[in-house]
Amino acid sequence: MRICLIAAALIALPALSACGSDEPAVTQAELSKSLQDKGLKDVSLADCAAQVFLDSGMSQGGLRVMVANGQAGDQAKELNEEDAAKVGAAQAKIAAECVKLGG
Repeated sequence: MRICLIAAALIALPALSACGSDEPAVTQAELSKSLQDKGLKDVSLADCAAQVFLDSGMSQGGLRVMVANGQAGDQAKELNEEDAAKVGAAQAKIAAECVKLGG
């Protein structure tokens, strides 16, 4: 189960570096589907993780990068300090609140 959590966190890292735009806000459903498409197969864990990332205060631009098709490693290099801190906090919260749902 920790592997799933770590995978979810790594998938989320790229979400933190995008530029702003006039696109509609990323929804929990979109983010959950993206996490599932990128390898987090447990639906309840993906749903929970998506909600935690939305609640973390990450920028919409960052969330858009997260749902975009791309490799986590490619976009993770673009993180700013503020978003990186939010990812770290979200990872801890996912570990505390979501892992029990997925396993």
